[in-house]
Amino acid sequence: MPLPPRLLVADQVAGGIRVLDLPSGTTVGVVEGRHLAEHAGFLALPGGRSAFVDDLAGELVVLDPYGPDAGRPLVETTAPVATPAEHLATDASGRLVAVTTGLGRNEEPWSDLLTLIDLRPDLTTLTTRTQSGTVNARDHVVRARSVRVRTRIGEPGVALLGDEDPLVVLRHREPGTLSAYAAERLLAAAPACPPVSPDHELPLPDHDGHGDALDPYSGRLFAAAGSGVHRARREDGRLVAEEPLDWAGPGRGYYLRLDPVRRTLWSCVRGGPADPGRWPEWTNDAWFHDLATGRTGRVPLGPGLVFRLAVAAAHIAYARVHPDGDELVLLDPSTTPLPRITARLPLPPMDGAPRPGGTPWDGVQRRAIAASPGAAYTAVTRGGHGEVHLFEGIRPLTTLKVPTPLDDGGHIALVAPGDGAQADRIGR
Repeated sequence: MPLPPRLLVADQVAGGIRVLDLPSGTTVGVVEGRHLAEHAGFLALPGGRSAFVDDLAGELVVLDPYGPDAGRPLVETTAPVATPAEHLATDASGRLVAVTTGLGRNEEPWSDLLTLIDLRPDLTTLTTRTQSGTVNARDHVVRARSVRVRTRIGEPGVALLGDEDPLVVLRHREPGTLSAYAAERLLAAAPACPPVSPDHELPLPDHDGHGDALDPYSGRLFAAAGSGVHRARREDGRLVAEEPLDWAGPGRGYYLRLDPVRRTLWSCVRGGPADPGRWPEWTNDAWFHDLATGRTGRVPLGPGLVFRLAVAAAHIAYARVHPDGDELVLLDPSTTPLPRITARLPLPPMDGAPRPGGTPWDGVQRRAIAASPGAAYTAVTRGGHGEVHLFEGIRPLTTLKVPTPLDDGGHIALVAPGDGAQADRIGR
């Protein structure tokens, strides 16, 4: 019998990760006391595994959500990393993971540490034999190795470019640059966090870089900025800039991700007043760029706060927060000439939701959203209520309850066997 999709539910404030079967919501695994770095999110790895950073413990944690079904532990391995984690990314093999550091609970950037982890430097087998002489399969332990180096203070994005001998590419904001480091050189770094200089750099606009994506087919790297989506490719071990993509209208995207099903980039372009207190007046458009055809366009989503998006098998999903009512917006990306909104599904209000006149992210409840490119489900949290609303296609399905409140919206990831989510190599 095939295994069902599973939902990873993180409460980064209370601490803990729960693994739920879908659509039943049955808890099939719990990891207590883990505080996920919400900005870095979950990173899909090959084999249906997921990685995240425990910001409090200073560890990368690799989960195997289907491991217990085969006698393997839920937590596959851990590795020490520098925190507060800003972004994380992996290479094509899922062996190397890079973690950058950002602001954390500070008003100004202060950390310049980059961590690179080799998840499989060797395989150590701890053999505990039973009285019958058999070896327990769960005694196989992967020993990860991590190195930390100093780069440049900021809020860098990160991607690993190239299938062999990858470059670790940092996207800096102030001043704006793409800085490339040979992964092999970083792995050979000495202890005690030595400073390293880039092997190669490309300029970007200052101050406004936010969001990265990587196309595994062409090897191109994409970086969102106010002036557009900047592109770079690897050529003879160096970065080569290409003509940027524009936002197809006013505003700029604050998030960028790859849709591996349709090989399309997606973002949400925000416009309207600069004053955060006037966030209900912000405009939001779904922006897309088809990497195969070059087709680019926008679809209006409505006013308010829209940030992250999720990729399902047949839909692109956005959660929109507004004083007049929150909703899940589903787009059918297969229609032409533009994707078509197929459903606007109401979401129950949140106690402590953002209010006009205050910022939509400080001291308020939020929503997290998740989907899998190999499943029809979309999940949206109700911050502060310990609830996750589950939809199947355009149909509201059920409300899942967890024992912690999911303050700040929590964070979720939806996985399905063989869904190909690892094609998006950047944490979400």
